[in-house]
Amino acid sequence: MSDSFVSRELASQPQMWRTAAELFPSVASALPQPGERVAVVGCGTSWFIAMSYAVAREQRGHGLTDAFAGSEYPRARQYDRVVAISRSGTTTEIVDLLGALDSQRTVLITAVGDAPAAAVADEVVELPFADEESVVQTRFATTTLALLRAGLGDDVEALAGQAEQALQVPITELLDAEQVSFVGRDAAVGLTFEAALKTREAAQFWAESYPAMDYRHGPIAIAQPGRLVWSLGATPEGLADDIARTGATFVHHDLDPMAALVVVQRFAVALAVRRGLDPDHPRSLTRSVILT
Repeated sequence: MSDSFVSRELASQPQMWRTAAELFPSVASALPQPGERVAVVGCGTSWFIAMSYAVAREQRGHGLTDAFAGSEYPRARQYDRVVAISRSGTTTEIVDLLGALDSQRTVLITAVGDAPAAAVADEVVELPFADEESVVQTRFATTTLALLRAGLGDDVEALAGQAEQALQVPITELLDAEQVSFVGRDAAVGLTFEAALKTREAAQFWAESYPAMDYRHGPIAIAQPGRLVWSLGATPEGLADDIARTGATFVHHDLDPMAALVVVQRFAVALAVRRGLDPDHPRSLTRSVILT
């Protein structure tokens, strides 16, 4: 692995997740409560984390949960609690949205407790220990999801153990691929979107993402020898065989999708290094999008 900020930050995730689980009891009252109608918002990576959590929360029976990109939140709709995820707390769409929702209870999860978004949120859950120097997000996003999953009763210690396994999964043989499509189901769908985004951001590499059941409805047409179809989490019956018939390589690891995402992060960084790129400073990107 390269000696970049992002490589060191992604390697710290098992401990970050454990720290989030330890923090949870002290911030539990600020996070969604069973039975509440909840919206979770974010931009980019944070939106994909919101998507994963929203599906998981509904599947656990905790209540209606919607996820929106910060710019697409339906402001006429009412929720018991709106949770915004923003690493820097400076993203324009999130600051503007939180400032406008004065009739709904708002919570910001951020790495920077004195950021502009914190000033307009009703409550702030700060994760400074998970902040990052790299533009490319890894540990803040997954640590936020670990915290939220702790609120669903998930065993975060077991997840951290799986993340340690993910740091050891061989990836070298995957780096010769010319393209990758990530697929998943349920709470993994949002994480497949994040997997593709990481690969595009860090390595300027052709990566796509789809719900696994929908992959047969068109996207499988690009599968061919030299390309990867990478499944996070449970794989629909018969999909691996369908992919094998295309000549593409099917990739799957027996890990929770959140831990499997760690393997993808390593893949993206290794691809960037192979392509002579700086994974800490992706082309055309900054740490936060601030509109003027």
